[in-house]
Amino acid sequence: MADDLKTREPTVQVEPRRDQPLARVQALPWLIVIVLLAAVAWLGWRAFFHDEEGDPVGSAMLAFEKQNSLTVFASRFEVVAESVNTTSVGPLDLAETRQASIIPANVEYRVDLSGMGRERMRWDADSETLSVVLPPLRISRPNLDEAQAKTFTEGVWVTRNASRELNRNNSLQAERKAAAFAKNPEVLALARQAAKEAVRQNLAIPMQVAGYGDVTVDVRFDGEQPS
Repeated sequence: MADDLKTREPTVQVEPRRDQPLARVQALPWLIVIVLLAAVAWLGWRAFFHDEEGDPVGSAMLAFEKQNSLTVFASRFEVVAESVNTTSVGPLDLAETRQASIIPANVEYRVDLSGMGRERMRWDADSETLSVVLPPLRISRPNLDEAQAKTFTEGVWVTRNASRELNRNNSLQAERKAAAFAKNPEVLALARQAAKEAVRQNLAIPMQVAGYGDVTVDVRFDGEQPS
């Protein structure tokens, strides 16, 4: 009986655990995917934001690279135009017609970014300030909303030709007045302030994404003193 026990004892076998190798095999593809995603993210950041020398100006210029023009302000106002047409036969004036029009006008103010080079940007590492000098604002040609115009005509007899002439004169006069009003110092001051805020916002966020933190963006126009 003892001999039988001695004979059977070595026959006891322990099955090897296979769950750990299987888990490793299953995790391997996900690990490869994670590594690839991390590599792609790093390469994308390096390509678009990172500069080997840490160039904040280069990162700022990337924000303007695809914007040739930035509309920063729009103004809508009304202009008043008045014209007089006289119908004459020889030396005699037969009829006089007066027409006044109140015409809404729209004007846009834009910043030309196509010429924004490094010479218009400066980085101060000590104060972490990016200084930007903008070119003068560009003012669009007034867009007259003549469909919404209010017209008042005074005259006993108005011919078709006289009516057309009055309308044409009032439109030309309204466009000139709108262009002059668009250059009003108070309106220009509002447009410049809006431009500075727009450029600050367009640069501050990309600079943060590029890893420069909460930097100060100082924006001014040609001829203005630094703040």
